[in-house]
Amino acid sequence: MGRLTGGDPSLLRRINSAVVLHALRDGASTTLTGLVQLTGLSRPTVEGVVEGLIESGLVVEVPAEEGRTRRQGRPARRFRFRTEAGYLLGIEIGSHRVAALLADLRGRVTDSASRDVSEAASPDERLDRVRATVADLLRRAGVPRSSLRAVGVGTPGIVEADGTVTLGTALPGWTGLPLGDRLKRSFRCPVLVENDANAAVVAEHWKGAGTDSEDIVFVLAGLSPGAGSLIGGRLHRGYGGAAGEIGALHLLGREAKPEQVLSTTGEPLHPLDEAAGARVFARAGEGDPLARDAVERFIRRLVHDVAALVLALDPELVVVGGWPAGLDGVLEPLRRELARYCLRPPRVELSTLGEAAVATGALRLALDHVEERLFAVEGTVTARR
Repeated sequence: MGRLTGGDPSLLRRINSAVVLHALRDGASTTLTGLVQLTGLSRPTVEGVVEGLIESGLVVEVPAEEGRTRRQGRPARRFRFRTEAGYLLGIEIGSHRVAALLADLRGRVTDSASRDVSEAASPDERLDRVRATVADLLRRAGVPRSSLRAVGVGTPGIVEADGTVTLGTALPGWTGLPLGDRLKRSFRCPVLVENDANAAVVAEHWKGAGTDSEDIVFVLAGLSPGAGSLIGGRLHRGYGGAAGEIGALHLLGREAKPEQVLSTTGEPLHPLDEAAGARVFARAGEGDPLARDAVERFIRRLVHDVAALVLALDPELVVVGGWPAGLDGVLEPLRRELARYCLRPPRVELSTLGEAAVATGALRLALDHVEERLFAVEGTVTARR
């Protein structure tokens, strides 16, 4: 393609199309006159753009409401963005469950589904559970697979840009798994794979505790905690995608391993899984002194891990989420210790999205990808009918 200049008609058409589409997508149905006022474009330009968007399937004319007429002549034509022109999926692949959210092109969740999975499941078994969950969700919602425009996936581990898990100790057989390629076989649309804590921080910024902050650390508390960070509103992945792996700090040799932290017997906790950890938290809530000591060690470890990240990044907000029951018990110790270590202690809040955080963040990543294509001016975009 030749070089585009500021006066290139095709470039101007694409820019005008993106402007009109933005206006329709962000509001309710409106008239041509309303679009002229919203965009500042001329009426002939808006008319031409709208007809093109109708042809592409992204915009539809709204039938005139019964009894709604102008004083003279026919009712003004109204148009709306076709949120049903495509759908998005946000998927979480976790140790004990897989979950999926289905949303329209505005990112509004229309349905969801989840299934339990064994922590010992092989990659093939886990991915089969993902496919079955998605198939049930699409069938129940009446959405054809061909209508999917993008799929976002959140998973434990260090994830390359192509969706390969370079290191994933939380799930059996996950290290080295070409997860993106494996999932692309099931979908006819782009599949974006991200670390679960990274997905969760995106979710909290979008719809959770961090909607008013641009510098956020999300701590995914667990047996081996991880963290995701937004800096200036942008996800910080690090050079190799390993930013926020605070669960590896014990490898420095200065602290006990995770299986020792939550032990109530003096022996390493076995099996070292979320269910065993949850039982320790439950016993601590019932007053068991050994369990309370174990939970205190867990909180102390988490506080130190988070403090290291806060000192490096200086976030405005730390959001804590994860599996342990009674996780709210970490808030005051964390606030207290961060006040000791940090020149400017951040706000510390619990996740407002709970167990939906990872799938919600994966959905947001899928929506970001689609928006980049819908509002791009480098080329034309056609909706799947």
